[in-house]
Amino acid sequence: MILFISVSMAILFFFLILFSVTYFQKHNEIDIFKRINRYNISDVRLDSNSKKTFSQNLYELIQQIAKPFENKKICLKLESFIKKADIQFTGAEFAVIILLVILATEIFIYMLTLNYILALIIGLSVPMSVYIWILIKIRKRRNSFTEQLGDCLLTFANALRAGYSFQQAMDVIAKEMESPISQEFSRASTDIKMGVPLESALEQMNSRVNSSDFALVITAVLIQREVGGNLAQILDTISDTIMERIRMKREINALTAQGRLSAVILLFLPFVMGIFMYTVNPDQVMILFEEPVGRMAVTASIIMDIIGFLLIRRIVDIDV
Repeated sequence: MILFISVSMAILFFFLILFSVTYFQKHNEIDIFKRINRYNISDVRLDSNSKKTFSQNLYELIQQIAKPFENKKICLKLESFIKKADIQFTGAEFAVIILLVILATEIFIYMLTLNYILALIIGLSVPMSVYIWILIKIRKRRNSFTEQLGDCLLTFANALRAGYSFQQAMDVIAKEMESPISQEFSRASTDIKMGVPLESALEQMNSRVNSSDFALVITAVLIQREVGGNLAQILDTISDTIMERIRMKREINALTAQGRLSAVILLFLPFVMGIFMYTVNPDQVMILFEEPVGRMAVTASIIMDIIGFLLIRRIVDIDV
């Protein structure tokens, strides 16, 4: 029970800090000037007499702590990773947030249990939980991008046929379609306007999205720019291919839904049954943890449970 409360509080600490800082970012009208100030490009300053909120003070504290580490290689890699999940922090800022959550969690757990070993273990589990959360966000965002890509290419091709330039067609996608694809095209369009070559802007966009379907689009566009051809017709062909792949993926997901559900049940059912049996007859369950043979049986069961889950997931994971 204490372990469950500890993990829950660790997750709560993380999202509380993340929400507070994100809320300030979205509602601070001159946040862009603060970011420019970090690179000494602008002399714009906040009014020191203005009333600062808790979120603002917290975010400024995080910025001050993170500033010396912004150009570190590991922070740049972290920033590239979290950008794929559309997390609008620098790598150093996000690392500081994680460290604050770990520190707050360990203090809370130690005050709750007076066990510094348990506090250390729970605190170190925070980065893994955050990593899994980011991976889920990346996958969800990539799937949403791919779902929109077919309609995006049709709109792009129609814009080219109507006489729009490539840059203008990108602006149409940024204005007319929904996020995340409109957000990514808006970023790429802004990069191009700031002097970034088209090839680099598209490659950076693909690195954030990490979609094999969009990589196919980029390859076709770059080849067309070198050898010529009807780009609108090429995009129509690619759009038909992508739409067909999406249809096949949906059909495969429907056919493999039972297998994926079985894998989840297989993974969690032993733990749920263990908790239920402990509430009914704790003495009988504790034998598994007090006796050497019982501990070996529990370890072997957990290993086989995880292997079974991975095998089922491997079987139902069909690449289109």
